[in-house]
Amino acid sequence: MKKILFLILSVGTITSSSQSFVSTSPENKNIILEEFTGIHCTWCPAGHLIGQQLHDNNPNDVFLINIHTGGVATPSAGEPDFRVDPMGSNIAGQSNLSGYPAGTVNRHQFSMSQNGGTAMSRSDWSSASTQLLSQSSPVNVGLQANIDMSTNTLTVDVEVYYTGSQNSISSNRLTIAVVQNNVEGPQTGASNNPGAILANGQYNHNHMLRHMMT
Repeated sequence: MKKILFLILSVGTITSSSQSFVSTSPENKNIILEEFTGIHCTWCPAGHLIGQQLHDNNPNDVFLINIHTGGVATPSAGEPDFRVDPMGSNIAGQSNLSGYPAGTVNRHQFSMSQNGGTAMSRSDWSSASTQLLSQSSPVNVGLQANIDMSTNTLTVDVEVYYTGSQNSISSNRLTIAVVQNNVEGPQTGASNNPGAILANGQYNHNHMLRHMMT
């Protein structure tokens, strides 16, 4: 099966002297849903489905990063290893998650977040996203990527444009995640997301974190 490479900008803010493709008009916030998942997690496919529906309902505003990490992501003999540790485990660790699947929305701490962190149960992702989608963003981020298949080189250009000010924040950081769609592999509980089951019985993994460029 053909594997497709996508790029997701997870947090963006740096200074820039000129703009060629980033919007300079004020806009509302986008959503980055980081979902902590694994091939041996029974209810993770249900989380994949919720995340996909959230994206499909807001295709230009919601972006997904599925992070295979933790014990549920440890492969058995002969199975592929989709983990990207220590990146994945570090991101999961700072979220204070208490079970799988769990997810963070913009790494924001909500009233329903777990253990004083940012991780939430899958049933809370939609309402958390709705809260932030209606808020204005102080910065716009534009991204253009080019892949040279002959040299396996990925080049990413990022532009930012501040449309407002930020209170009590003295610095900003940029994180670029590389994710991949259409990765065939095993998955416990695949029946909880039947649309992702392939004709050969394998599971079609999407939005899989592959690398952090920054």
